[in-house]
Amino acid sequence: MRSPELEHSEAIFPTSSFVFNSAQEAAARFAGEVPGNIYARFTNPTVAMFEARLAALEGGERGVAAASGMAAIMSVCYALLEQGDHVICSRSVFGTTTVLLEKFVKKFGVEISFVDLTDYEQWQTSIKDNTRFLFLESPSNPLCEVVDIARLAELARQGRHSKGCLLVVDNCMCTPILQQPLKLG
Repeated sequence: MRSPELEHSEAIFPTSSFVFNSAQEAAARFAGEVPGNIYARFTNPTVAMFEARLAALEGGERGVAAASGMAAIMSVCYALLEQGDHVICSRSVFGTTTVLLEKFVKKFGVEISFVDLTDYEQWQTSIKDNTRFLFLESPSNPLCEVVDIARLAELARQGRHSKGCLLVVDNCMCTPILQQPLKLG
């Protein structure tokens, strides 16, 4: 999207807040009754463009930006998990990911199991009726182990009886330039 200035690339909006024509317009935006920017922590044209472009690179319908990788992983957990759910995670993930799952996600009543990244039988036998998703990095950080994402996607689809599980892939090492997990299932 170009502004009235007709720049050849998107403008950067470093503002923290936006102007409203009236208190009523501000109230309607904050209530979600009318579209528009509210406050940069909620919406910002620069971030929206980044999300749209990253989604396009990943082959996704849309994206959500977060301030850090840990914020992104925690957002996935908050969005998808409920008390009583189960997550299977590769042992070969960034150390802070393990801490996040063990110390924070687990205390909300979510069961966490860890498996070897390339042990497909262990992934399969760890899936339970309450398994919500499988989580991995490939290549893993810091060991750079690689897994067959398509094979794990198929295992996830077969899990939880006919419901299937989700496969969540942290793609920070390869980026969408070298690997597109959505295309692998």
